[in-house]
Amino acid sequence: MSSKSILILGAGLMQKPAIDSAKSLGLKVFVIDANPDALCVPLADVFKQIDLKDRDKIAEYAVELKEKENLVSIFTAGTDFSANVAYASEKTGLLSHSYEAALNASDKTLMRNCFDKAKVSSPKFIKIERNRICEILTPEYVSKITYPCVVKPVDNMGARGCRMIRDKSELLFSVEEAIKYSRSGNCILEEYMCGPEFSIDALVYDGTMTITGFADRHIYYPPYFIEMGHTMPTDISNDKYMELVKTFADGVHALGLTRGAAKADIKYTENGPMIGEIAARLSGGYMSGWTYPYSSDLNLTKAAIQISCGLTPDELEANRHGLPVDGHFKLYQADSKNVSAERAWISIPGIVKKVHGLDAENTEYVKHIFPRAKEGDKVCFPRNNVEKCGNVISVADTRERAVSACEKVISGIILELEKDNPETESFLMGNNLFNEKDFPPYAFNLSNSVIEEMYEEVAQKDFMMPANIGVKNFIPECLNKPEILSVKDWNYISIEKTLELFDKLKNEHKEIPYRKFWTYLVRGGIQGALYAAE
Repeated sequence: MSSKSILILGAGLMQKPAIDSAKSLGLKVFVIDANPDALCVPLADVFKQIDLKDRDKIAEYAVELKEKENLVSIFTAGTDFSANVAYASEKTGLLSHSYEAALNASDKTLMRNCFDKAKVSSPKFIKIERNRICEILTPEYVSKITYPCVVKPVDNMGARGCRMIRDKSELLFSVEEAIKYSRSGNCILEEYMCGPEFSIDALVYDGTMTITGFADRHIYYPPYFIEMGHTMPTDISNDKYMELVKTFADGVHALGLTRGAAKADIKYTENGPMIGEIAARLSGGYMSGWTYPYSSDLNLTKAAIQISCGLTPDELEANRHGLPVDGHFKLYQADSKNVSAERAWISIPGIVKKVHGLDAENTEYVKHIFPRAKEGDKVCFPRNNVEKCGNVISVADTRERAVSACEKVISGIILELEKDNPETESFLMGNNLFNEKDFPPYAFNLSNSVIEEMYEEVAQKDFMMPANIGVKNFIPECLNKPEILSVKDWNYISIEKTLELFDKLKNEHKEIPYRKFWTYLVRGGIQGALYAAE
């Protein structure tokens, strides 16, 4: 295949497995991205700056490459632009899902219509257009909306612009925010699905569909849906697993996907499986390119590229087995041999002054630490999945070991923030927007009664904690109990460990206001404690 080439859309970290896999197949790798400084630009054999939204320019470049460079595949993973891959593939006569099917899997309105027509279980929805937002407050719309519901841009990923709407007071603001994140200016309101959520990857070709990854998703922080990680393989029962796979396969067929990758976000509700969405690409978020290969010892991205080139993915086929599920495809599964976990760390709002604890690469079972926030960066408490500060990936022979390894590393990573920042102080004072009730949450999952008792106690005993004396000597009585000191924050740091970390990082400090220190610590964890010391 040395005389053949591939065009890959995207030059970010999520595209690195595709670039590496294409080179392992002997393909000459052409890469396009709007950002000439993207992380993986140096890995390309040839890079060309093209905006991934510009489907006609992409197709024009693909035609040129087919004529001059024997282009045999157009590919992406972890981007919003699988429809543009299909569009360019049709223009060049290359193999892929049809453009119509890829559009069905890119626009949530088209997707829901396909599911409705095929009677595939998915949430009921209402489409809202940018120039008709005011209509959602009319009696006609109000009568159609039940709470809680969910708003989503029709054409975006990473949960950008997606949130739960808990009552009418949050409706207009939430819809306006969702539309800001939509390229087409449209969003949907859909019924809220209650139940555990899963990500499923699959490869579809020649009338077959092979499940190539099934992970539990760990979603937190309503009204937003922040994925703090995933664990593969799932620990759901076999019966429910088969139900979910069957529903996923029915959804893939309803969209018309026939050759390439398919990825589902799906829940198991009280009424059974219900599809959130299906994309015509491999998953982002480290699943297809990292955790699945680690758990299965199979290169999923390489197999997907082989299919796009018209080749047989021999390694995949040698390691899969049939599933007892009837449907539109002959269904297979490639099993996971180990457990791989991915976990994220997050920050309160502010400007990063210093990052501590990124030297843990040699921790047992840990494969990668991917920091995103560095010194000088502005950070926030995430409202979507692109605002997290970094990720850890592990692999082990048991679920407990894989998960514990990630949590151990993250509990040692601390983003110390610059002082005198209004956004940091507003957060630490507990300020919330009127349409974001209870968000962001307190750092530690303490009951309201414990938090109120702590506020009352520190207000009554307010004084200056002496300079250079360990803060563990001044724990409020209401918190100084083993069951409370062991409670962990969103980065897996217990209150007890928070105090130990503080005394280690600030063994020399000025006098600290007692009330401010404990208020900021309970609200913002170790970051709040360090900020109080400044």
